[in-house]
Amino acid sequence: MSVPSSQNQSRIPPASPGPIETATASIGDPATIASPTRDIARAAVRATLAEVAFEVFRRDGFDQVTVNDVAAAAGVSRSTFLRYFASKEDPVLGFVDEQGGRVESALRARPAAEEDWTALRRAFDPLIADHRADPADVLARSRMIFETPTLCAGCRERQAAWRPALAQALADRETPRRRAGSGVDVAAAVRAAAAVDCLNVASERWTAGDGRLDLGDLVDEAFAALAPPAGPRNSTSQDDQT
Repeated sequence: MSVPSSQNQSRIPPASPGPIETATASIGDPATIASPTRDIARAAVRATLAEVAFEVFRRDGFDQVTVNDVAAAAGVSRSTFLRYFASKEDPVLGFVDEQGGRVESALRARPAAEEDWTALRRAFDPLIADHRADPADVLARSRMIFETPTLCAGCRERQAAWRPALAQALADRETPRRRAGSGVDVAAAVRAAAAVDCLNVASERWTAGDGRLDLGDLVDEAFAALAPPAGPRNSTSQDDQT
């Protein structure tokens, strides 16, 4: 798991104007304006709600806070909150889906001649940069996720959705050397899953160490533990090697 960076406040609803009113003051109500401005406004409101939710969860404890509490702190109704987030977990874990797309894009951008395991490692660099940009904020978010079983399980479940996309990206790197229609082989799927696990082990170590260690070094160490023997990059399918 790798958490992106983003004042405590009371559970009493904020004085007017609240955070949502502030977020939309210069762009209007997302429900009444046209795209693409509507998309920008919706993203601004969603980001503000997520930040308010995180601060309330951090202060009072995730398990002790309800959707109604978050809505009150943000100065919106419960139904408004649920238009932006399907559950209480979503404001904390929404970043995971976006990160998966970033990692896949970074992997596809790696040089074709680069060994797959090295390319996977380098594909996590954008997430590591997030940690270095604001380590204190990232540490608080990582602690909340690792210390809350519901959030930790939800994060793992969402990250599992990264694996098919990363495996397909690896297979696409092999296309000139693979049989047409051969699809994703077991080796690509295993590498993708192992890479995500390496990130999670490193992130857990980083969080347990209060952010004192460099996440990039920890990810390097995790990847080195599973590095394949030196040699030409391959898809590990015996048929592909003949």
